[in-house]
Amino acid sequence: MEGLVRPGEPKIAAMQPTRLSNILLATLVFAALLVPALVFLTATPSRAIFEFTVRDEIELGQKFNLAVRAQLPIIEDPEIQGYIHDMANRIKAAMPPQPFDINAEVVRSNMLNAFAGPAGYTFFFSGLILEFEHESDLAGVMAHEFAHVSQRHLADRIQKSRIIGPASLIGAIAAAFLGGGQTGAALAVGAQAAGHSAMLSYSRENEREADQVGMNYLIRAGYNPWGLVRGFQIMRRKQWFAGRDIPTYLSTHPGLPERIDYISSRVELLPAEIRNRAEDDDRFLRVKMLIRSRYTDTTLAMGYYDNKPQSEWTCTDRLGNAILLERLNRMTEARERYQEALACAPNDSLYLRESGRFYFQTGDFDRAGELLQKAVVVNPRDAMSLFYYARLLGERKQFAQALDYMERVKQRLPEDPEVRQHLGRLYGNSGNAFQGHLQLAYAALYRNDKRQTEFQRQQADRLATTEADKKALEDFAEAHSARAEFWR
Repeated sequence: MEGLVRPGEPKIAAMQPTRLSNILLATLVFAALLVPALVFLTATPSRAIFEFTVRDEIELGQKFNLAVRAQLPIIEDPEIQGYIHDMANRIKAAMPPQPFDINAEVVRSNMLNAFAGPAGYTFFFSGLILEFEHESDLAGVMAHEFAHVSQRHLADRIQKSRIIGPASLIGAIAAAFLGGGQTGAALAVGAQAAGHSAMLSYSRENEREADQVGMNYLIRAGYNPWGLVRGFQIMRRKQWFAGRDIPTYLSTHPGLPERIDYISSRVELLPAEIRNRAEDDDRFLRVKMLIRSRYTDTTLAMGYYDNKPQSEWTCTDRLGNAILLERLNRMTEARERYQEALACAPNDSLYLRESGRFYFQTGDFDRAGELLQKAVVVNPRDAMSLFYYARLLGERKQFAQALDYMERVKQRLPEDPEVRQHLGRLYGNSGNAFQGHLQLAYAALYRNDKRQTEFQRQQADRLATTEADKKALEDFAEAHSARAEFWR
């Protein structure tokens, strides 16, 4: 589960923040080094018109998505991911049919940023979500980004720029939305890609159209239209947090002050029943709590709880404080806070899974089993609950049931290295050495660990005896071929 791990811990545990400059540099270095094995754009002197088709955009989008997911920490916590996907589906239902599906993911980063890549691959940074006050604020930015997709603004910029080949395009898009300034990231892709990135930047006309079309989507989806205004206002106020090195939403989406004015004017003209729509923020506040307590710098997170009187804490605050105290290794206090949170919401699957995970980590398997089993029953689609319950069953040497649960987690998160790692251990401990090494090979592959990938693959190859084993190795070879680009 990307974005959920300390070294040696499953990605469902806390991960220390990554330096943004390193993230940006790694992304752009990858983009520069990506071998254009499939050059789907060709331009010859005989072609009078450079055409960037929907098919071209889909192929580029798939490669761009791989690049981002390989280099940036994507949060795959089912509570956060499920919420973002549900919000995206709600807005997509208010849009006309699109030639490709629109995907929304959350990047673990303090940056105030969001962007729509080719073919509807959109990314929202956790730092941006944390700053918003209402769900409609986030929905407004999401609707705006989806409007960039539906109006094919990036595709139009690519066609006009006449940049050829996935490597050049991915580097230019990454530079436009993720890098530049003094980080040195733009230098990693060279002057040509930096110049290309300027050609791909949205124009003021693009932004105005995305504002207008995005507002239509926001209203049709049933959100309060002031959310788009508030979201932009918050980002404008917070701009001083970001240095010149770190791209923000404002730097990649120009003319925000003027746009806030005309968007506000449009909202004022709407009927009162639309302007005054009630805000429903229950799930949004849960997601903010998880981002703050598990995925944000602990000092910043503790500042929130220190500045809010405990007499005003909600049940969600108590759970968030428990998660944070555990990250700080203040286990006695964390245990007390988890008990308070459970007493507050004894049948909530999120409270059950987080408390069960805590007791598992501290070695109280009986209490962990009780809570995790209940969490799985209440919400059988929560991959984190399934993951820890499978590990618990493995500790009890109930391998058949443990493997069944972990295989379910793998189906939902096939490229998560920690899931593959623990699945490999379960297979090995159960006596299936071939699958054990094969899953460990996958784990190394998705960590971009070339040496371990080859070692584990060789061990699996040595143990392959059946036709099913050989087919499994062929499937691995295909996955390896797709990922090997990242190592060049």
